[in-house]
Amino acid sequence: MAIIAESLPTQTTAARNEVQQQIDAQRARAIRAAYTTRFVAAELQRNPQDFQVVRRTNMAPRAGDVVIATVTELGKHTRLQSPVSRRQLMFVGQEIMVAYGDRYAPDQFLAHVPQNLGPCQLVAGGGVASEVIEQHASIDMATQLQPTGLLMRHGKVVNLADFAPLGIQDDSPRPVQAGAQRPPVIAVLGTSMNSGKSTTLGCLVNGLVNSGMAVAAGKATGTGAGNDPDLFTDAGAFSVCDFTDFGFPTTYRLDYETVRDLLVAMIREQSATGADAVVIEIADGLFQGETSRLLLDPVFSEHVDRVLFSAQDALGALAGERILREAGLDVAAVSGVLTASPLAAKEAQAKLATPVIGTFDLCQAEVAAALLPTR
Repeated sequence: MAIIAESLPTQTTAARNEVQQQIDAQRARAIRAAYTTRFVAAELQRNPQDFQVVRRTNMAPRAGDVVIATVTELGKHTRLQSPVSRRQLMFVGQEIMVAYGDRYAPDQFLAHVPQNLGPCQLVAGGGVASEVIEQHASIDMATQLQPTGLLMRHGKVVNLADFAPLGIQDDSPRPVQAGAQRPPVIAVLGTSMNSGKSTTLGCLVNGLVNSGMAVAAGKATGTGAGNDPDLFTDAGAFSVCDFTDFGFPTTYRLDYETVRDLLVAMIREQSATGADAVVIEIADGLFQGETSRLLLDPVFSEHVDRVLFSAQDALGALAGERILREAGLDVAAVSGVLTASPLAAKEAQAKLATPVIGTFDLCQAEVAAALLPTR
């Protein structure tokens, strides 16, 4: 690897403070890429000579910028999801490729993109570098990273959006028959992180597939990781995408218009696949910033026909039902973690107008099909 720094006395101050490293094929193979950077990683492997790692004292990363960093201390995340979502063990001293991003995870970290290339943390196993602001008391400190520099190509900092296959302003590349009706769309929401949303969605997909339907699925908001898209695929969805396919490592702290456009673009994309039904997960809880704004936006009810709600307990289920109904949404059923307890499920059903359905009961064809909107 070639290092260029302060070689000419006539260089400007900015140039003297720049370190640029070329990437050869051997180094490209050695760098451990993350799930969030999978589209960039594919091009890096094909044409490593086009890329450099650049560090300047005045560099301020943005969400989505790709960073090459060294693992300096292992913490909460000891494994990094690979581009194919394999959980690869990390070692101190290893060089990894991740993306800067903000994170909102009440059970783990609140983290913001730092203002410089100083030491930072790995705040998500899918490959998100950030600066931890707060963390849950029950978890270990975050894995520590020392950025080498930002990845650059043709003189420009590489951002995930540069290589994303989908864009929020793009028309779907799939042809849509004239006059074709949009398939029914069900959104899965929950009380909070770890309320069972992804499992609920996966079981609903499986039940709809068992009923003979072709199902497309997506995750519109959250933190980039491969486990949920993998779950949706395993459940039987023939087309799956998430926000990382649109070039976002996370959706936290995106401007609201972008979040809204992302949801619409994802529904548009999955509707154009020829699916009989589309199921979309909205991450985190109803009080999370972008989620609460989406629920009150007429665009949401225009594009989503029904919602399925995941809750951790009966009280959360009751509050969620009230919030969703006040937003004018059609609540199909309540499911999620609370249904693991027959007693909690009975408590909830005694107070709810909405039916409570066991998560894995959603795998039954007749149960899942009954949740589709009537047109």
